[in-house]
Amino acid sequence: MIQLKGDSLVFTFPEVHPQARLSIDFQRTLRIPDDGDDYPLPPGLGRFPIRHVDDFGDSVPGEWLEHGGVMLPMYQSEAMWLNFDTAFVSRQGNYPFAIKIAAGKIDAVSGERWSERLHGKPQDYMVAPEQPWLDGFCVEKGVIRQFVAMPLGAGYSAEEQLTDEAEYGGIQILAYPMKRDVFDRRFPVSRERARMNVFGSVENDYCLSPEASPSMALAPGGRMRQEIYDDPFELEDWDTEAGGRCFTHIANSMVWQSITGVAPPTVPPTSNTYNEAGLPWFEYYSEGEAIEGSKRLRGLKSVVEKGKEKGDVPLPENESVSPGKVVHLSPERAKDQVREGRF
Repeated sequence: MIQLKGDSLVFTFPEVHPQARLSIDFQRTLRIPDDGDDYPLPPGLGRFPIRHVDDFGDSVPGEWLEHGGVMLPMYQSEAMWLNFDTAFVSRQGNYPFAIKIAAGKIDAVSGERWSERLHGKPQDYMVAPEQPWLDGFCVEKGVIRQFVAMPLGAGYSAEEQLTDEAEYGGIQILAYPMKRDVFDRRFPVSRERARMNVFGSVENDYCLSPEASPSMALAPGGRMRQEIYDDPFELEDWDTEAGGRCFTHIANSMVWQSITGVAPPTVPPTSNTYNEAGLPWFEYYSEGEAIEGSKRLRGLKSVVEKGKEKGDVPLPENESVSPGKVVHLSPERAKDQVREGRF
């Protein structure tokens, strides 16, 4: 079952395990410069508001009703990242999930067209809690290109670059829980296990002109240091008979107001403004093995590169920055473990 709770998508599978729960947040963030440099992780600036498509059946496009799901607003050239949170099972650990994320039905990990199957070679999904978040398209080992919203049909999106079509836009999500017997075998009860959550969020440049189309799509923006981790389990460990999927539509922020009658969030600060205020950026380190980036996604042109082809300047305020305060994060540590930072 999928529910919308407090601007979070919550996937639950009580038939598999009472704590088989995955929560996904869509986080507003800084748009990092699209200048060829590799940047650390920008902060979360709060969740995007999310609404049921069916609650606005009289005002959303017909194809949105066909796909169902939910919707959220984004300004043109605004950035986002997805946060994954799994339920903690008493004395066993967090319940694992295999997660597929696509943009315009282009897999954000492999670059292939949407498929509900899990593929291991190359891997086209992520595993939570090992993968705490996703900020963009996996273009190289340890590098993603940030998710940046552009009008569907303008030619910038990954979907349009790889298929020459502007059909879907939005974000597609599919989640599979681990099989119950596999979880009990792989995660035996332990009285010694302790977990410390170190993923704090900081509680974003943008062209505000509405487009003719209400739909937005995700395009590849600036380069960011982020690893997509290899699945430490086996493909057959995932319960693909119990999956849940959700189509997340992205509305142009100005159109959002006409659909819902509610103003979209305020425009986020630029990377320069944020950096000059001395606020933190983030680096994340894990012992997990990172997968290789997608050759298909590596060939995408970024928004700036595509704009030069079109004789356009699609990203306002795209000046390079030198991140100052960088906070180093790691996934977990035992209660008595001392974390080693950068010397």
